[in-house]
Amino acid sequence: MIDGIGIDVVDIERFKLSLDRTPGLLEKLFTDNERTKPLQSLAARFAAKEALAKALNAGKGLSWHEAEIINLESGKPAFLFRGEIAEIVDGAMVHVSLSHDAGIASAMVIVERN
Repeated sequence: MIDGIGIDVVDIERFKLSLDRTPGLLEKLFTDNERTKPLQSLAARFAAKEALAKALNAGKGLSWHEAEIINLESGKPAFLFRGEIAEIVDGAMVHVSLSHDAGIASAMVIVERN
């Protein structure tokens, strides 16, 4: 059964300006592994974390580093959960889809529970 759906879009240029303007924002939002990705992928990962919060109806307070976006061997994106978020999603299947094109990054997250 679907427990939650979240979607988010990010203007990539605006996201870049925010990163340039705010020292430490890159480290605050992304894990060491995520920070190796290009700007478009970072924007999509940010959108995914926002979409996750919407799907979980979590509001504020979730730690950005507790939900890392990794790529499976196939290239498909997936969440790697730690800490409090891991406890919140325990037993759930969390699906994520990322996209970026024409200056926009987007993500959709679906949370399923039995």
